[in-house]
Amino acid sequence: MTAEPIAEHEPEHEQGSRWPVPPQDGYTVDDLFTLPDLPPHTELIDGSLVFVSPQRDFHSTMIDLLVAGLRRTIRGRPLKVRREMTVILDQRNGPEPDVSVVRSDAVTGLEQTRFQAEDVVLAVEVVSPDSEARDRDAKPRKYAAAGIPHFWLVEMSEGNKHPVIRTYEIDPVNKKYALTGIHHEKLELSAPYDIDIDITLDALKEL
Repeated sequence: MTAEPIAEHEPEHEQGSRWPVPPQDGYTVDDLFTLPDLPPHTELIDGSLVFVSPQRDFHSTMIDLLVAGLRRTIRGRPLKVRREMTVILDQRNGPEPDVSVVRSDAVTGLEQTRFQAEDVVLAVEVVSPDSEARDRDAKPRKYAAAGIPHFWLVEMSEGNKHPVIRTYEIDPVNKKYALTGIHHEKLELSAPYDIDIDITLDALKEL
């Protein structure tokens, strides 16, 4: 998505919230944190600003379910679970995973706005209709290239019968993700740590 400059002749009462024309090579992560009046949860993908559409209940509730389950099973490990925080992959990419597991020493305070890719152990994307292509293709490729060890893709099954979580682990040789499992009712894993989460539709509806 690109932004337009405010036309000099445009009447003041007709001016809306607009951003300057992006630089020739696109925006950088510095712009992401300094441009005024950006909507909450704006992401930077390949130098372009990506704005978030209103969430569906499934998206928000699924994030809540995973955050609660990941925190419950973390069991004193030097890790923290965060939701919807920007992760800096490089100067042109600052996506915002729906859920991240990060190293505890990367959490510096309540005013923190971002993490570096090397601080992230797991990135999770819950698919929305408007972000399907990014969540399934662009983001996992970029997370893997940046060296994030684990990635999960979360969506509803056909017919909205229950959530489905596909789990991936990075191949350190080619920096690509390999599928490690498809989970329909229970998310039971030993990496990045021992995880056991009920992901049935009933569990989702209880929240």
